[in-house]
Amino acid sequence: MAGLKYLSGFGNELTSEDPRCPGALPEGQNNPQVCPYGLYAEQLSGSAFTCPRSSNKRSWLYRILPSVRHKPFTAMKCEDLTESWNEVDPDPNQLRWLPFTIPKAAEKKVCFVAGLHTLCGAGDSKSRNGIAIHVYSCNTSMTDSCFQNSDGDFLVVPQQGEILITTEFGKMMVEPNEICVIQQGMRFSVDVFGETRGYILEVYGAHFELPDLGPIGANGLANPRDFLAPVAWYEDRTVNGYTIVNKYQGKLFSCQQDFSPFNVVAWHGNYTPYKYNLENFMVINCVAFDHADPSIFTVLTAKSTRPGVAIADFVIFPPRWGVADHTFRPPYYHRNCMSEFMGLIKGHYEAKEEGFQPGGGSLHSIMTPHGPDGDCFEKNSTSVLTPERVAEGTMAFMFESSFSMAVTKWGLQTCQRLDKSYYKCWESLKSHFNPNWKPTSK
Repeated sequence: MAGLKYLSGFGNELTSEDPRCPGALPEGQNNPQVCPYGLYAEQLSGSAFTCPRSSNKRSWLYRILPSVRHKPFTAMKCEDLTESWNEVDPDPNQLRWLPFTIPKAAEKKVCFVAGLHTLCGAGDSKSRNGIAIHVYSCNTSMTDSCFQNSDGDFLVVPQQGEILITTEFGKMMVEPNEICVIQQGMRFSVDVFGETRGYILEVYGAHFELPDLGPIGANGLANPRDFLAPVAWYEDRTVNGYTIVNKYQGKLFSCQQDFSPFNVVAWHGNYTPYKYNLENFMVINCVAFDHADPSIFTVLTAKSTRPGVAIADFVIFPPRWGVADHTFRPPYYHRNCMSEFMGLIKGHYEAKEEGFQPGGGSLHSIMTPHGPDGDCFEKNSTSVLTPERVAEGTMAFMFESSFSMAVTKWGLQTCQRLDKSYYKCWESLKSHFNPNWKPTSK
């Protein structure tokens, strides 16, 4: 990674070549009869060829050998990675998980792929419409192997331990409080540096994009220039049995080849992996009264075909000022037509300072009521409303979806991290109703 830089700009047409091979990008055309340095031209398409120019996604890769040169794919065991949403009966209850267990290397070496566990999801990768939420927990780097998701995009949220992601486009170091997106079909390998854990939001049939700003105007939320793509980096390496793991229609397959897939000397296009530092998010918030909807904290969205309705939103709750007057400042009690999975990267979430821990999660399903616990309600109903910092030292996030998500058998039973006492955090809520209440004069 020494000396590597990143290319900036969300969705821009980007150009990169490894400095060891200047002039590797062909001039004037994408697929000349003979490419510079004797490279092969290969296009990676993330959209239909006929999509409008504004939504057309593709990149040209100039590589030492094309990706088509491999042995046939064969089925492999999926472990806890699944797209089977009917393993167990539906559960509409508020669900919360304690921090997910990270395997100890002394007991069992687990790489990123082996450490993938599906928690919940809905839809179908075959029909290109759906979502899945996974967690990963691992302790060992991938060796002479890489992963390719043919079903959809991975939005990766590290929670513990930095990860070095090697892709066909170059390398990215991604740390907790950063995110990265590996788009459909891109091959990547993950190096870790100890016990490592994080969350993954997967979407089928759509790509993540920046939300529209509307009345906010030109500036606010995530700034396009803060998204970073890797620069070209290649290795020309012969390997005796390099393994490609392919996630296809919810199942895993593997094939063998005798060379590294990270042999791209140069590339150009607008379909790339990318990362983003959550500290760069420009928060929009209430400055008068009431509590705004969490949609003002949307970093990325994957839109559905219905206007204003997302397959999935990635929402964060970063440190910010709370200044609203005459207002119950934490999130309000609510039921809604979206599924809300929350995770915690660090710190203490303002509405549930106990029980909701970094590395754990919660799921509030469609029309299931939820909101602040009893302690949070009592504290914030009587506190003096002076300007204060909210969520200092904390980063909570939400995967929100219009899909009604099913929880897997692993999530409800196998992982053994389900907090069966979660409902008790609301049991201390009591009636404050006073039929003789009279308004006080201001």
